[in-house]
Amino acid sequence: MDRTQQLEQWLAKVIDQPFTLTTASADASFRRYFRVHLPHETLIAMDAPPPQEDCQPFVNIAGILLAAGLNVPRVVAQELEQGFLLLSDLGNDTYLSKLTADNAKALYGDACQALIRMQLATDKEALPPYDAALLMRELQLFQEWYVTKHLGKTLSAEQQAVIDKTFALLIDNILQQPQVTVHRDYHSRNLMITSENNPGVLDFQDAVIGAITYDLASLFKDAYIGWDEDQRMDWVVRYWQAAKKAGLPVNEDFGEFYKDFEWMGVQRHIKVLGIFARLYHRDGKNGYLKDMPLVMQYLQAACERYVELRPFLKLLLALEKAD
Repeated sequence: MDRTQQLEQWLAKVIDQPFTLTTASADASFRRYFRVHLPHETLIAMDAPPPQEDCQPFVNIAGILLAAGLNVPRVVAQELEQGFLLLSDLGNDTYLSKLTADNAKALYGDACQALIRMQLATDKEALPPYDAALLMRELQLFQEWYVTKHLGKTLSAEQQAVIDKTFALLIDNILQQPQVTVHRDYHSRNLMITSENNPGVLDFQDAVIGAITYDLASLFKDAYIGWDEDQRMDWVVRYWQAAKKAGLPVNEDFGEFYKDFEWMGVQRHIKVLGIFARLYHRDGKNGYLKDMPLVMQYLQAACERYVELRPFLKLLLALEKAD
């Protein structure tokens, strides 16, 4: 019996009415999502096959975010040993599918208010820390999958020293930032437009306690949609003002806060290049290759701005050159 048949068998036990299944989405992990069509409503079934995936963090964090007032899927039924969840349905309309220059201010405003609610509800005992070891593991994906596998390059000792120094600088900056609840993938593909309590928030199972700028960098330096820097900075200012007013521990100096935001983005985009390369070379998912140029654009622009990061920019440019 395959996974879909097992899922249908479980759903038949927990749903006492006729239903049909259609594919809702698949993500960058092993998880798959199905829409469960009932006579008067739809639900979402998550298939997260053990041992590759664990549903427990999703269930735990859904409870935390619901308590904080966020619009996340409610867990209707669960079968953790098999890796199945039945969830409320937040619809089809992702931010990515609907964002325009006309509605972006309102939609991003909603996303920032939800982010602030999540950050205000931080319980440092409830989630694992986004510590130096995890930050470094993520950064090393760049060297393993992007440099070595994707570009086919071997670093010289001098280039390796640049990478090591840059990674150490980034980690030091990130760990010194105020630490709050971090979603880790707070961007246009995981935010849903909803009629009440917008946005719906998905894909939060990897949440940790980490730097206050992380989710902001995910949101406004989104790998899947780009905006002019002036526009992006205006939105970041609006978040910073609202966060300060709400009592969050943001830096009193906006210039310093923006630098933290940029450096956090650098760490994230180094990691994302590694992840996108891995998705292609290991998992056969080539859809992410088209998003690499925007990620590299963010990365190079930020490294150009800060003298400490310019050696890494020089390295990036050297790696991009054909042999």
